[in-house]
Amino acid sequence: MSTMIKSNFKRYEKKFFLSPEQYKLFVQKINEYVIPDEHPNYTICNIYYDTDDFRLIRASIEKPIYKEKLRLRSYGVPDADSKLFLELKKKYDGVVYKRRITTVNSKVNEILEGNDPFTKGNQITKEIEYFQSFYKTSPKVFLAYDRQAFKGKENEELRITFDTNMRYRLSDVDLFSGDKGEKLIEGDDILMEIKIPGACPLWLTHILSELKINSVSFSKYGTCYREHILKDNKEIYKKEMLLSA
Repeated sequence: MSTMIKSNFKRYEKKFFLSPEQYKLFVQKINEYVIPDEHPNYTICNIYYDTDDFRLIRASIEKPIYKEKLRLRSYGVPDADSKLFLELKKKYDGVVYKRRITTVNSKVNEILEGNDPFTKGNQITKEIEYFQSFYKTSPKVFLAYDRQAFKGKENEELRITFDTNMRYRLSDVDLFSGDKGEKLIEGDDILMEIKIPGACPLWLTHILSELKINSVSFSKYGTCYREHILKDNKEIYKKEMLLSA
C-alpha cells in the first residue's frame, strides 16, 4: 500500500491479541512514537495455495524451524486492472522472509508456471516457479480482514498493525468474488502484529509490559485449517488423528 512497492522483506514478526480496552490504551501510549501509515485503513484479501492434502499448512502447524507458504494478495476487492501480489513467504528460525511479484490477475497462472515473458528469469519468479513445480498447489482458502496500520516516527521499518473482522471462504476462492466470508474466530479481540527488522524498541517493550500484553502463536490460515477445514472434513480429520496418535 505504500508508494514504493517492495518485493523483498526480511523481518521479525510478533503477534498479540488485544481486548478492545487494551487496544484503546495501547494506541494512546504509542501515539508519540508512531504515525499512521500512508494508507492507514484498508481491507486485505488473500488466497492461500496448498496441496490437495493440505501438506503446507499441516507442516506449518507442527512449528518446524523452516516453513513456507504461497498466497495471492490484493488490497481491497480488485478489478481486472488492480495490482495483485503473488507472495512466497518463508520463516526460518523466527525470521520472516517475504518475496513477492506484483502482477495482474491475467498473469498469475503464467507466473506460477514460469511462462510469463515479463518476469521470466527474475529470481523471485524462479523461486515461485520451483515452489509450484515441487508442491503443485492450487487455491484452497480465501481469507480477508480489515487492517489499521502505523509506522514508527524514527524508524519507518517498524510497523504496527491491527486486524479485525477476520473472515474466510472455502468455496468461491476468488479475489474477485468480494470480501464476504464466515467469521474466523469468536469474540472481539483484535490481532496486533509488530513487524521490525531488528530488536524491539525499548519504549515499545515497556508499553507491552505495562499493559500485560504477551505475544501469541497465531496463524490465520492455520486457524482456518484446524477450526474449520479439519473439523468439517471427516476424511482429513481421521488421517490427522492417526498421524498424531
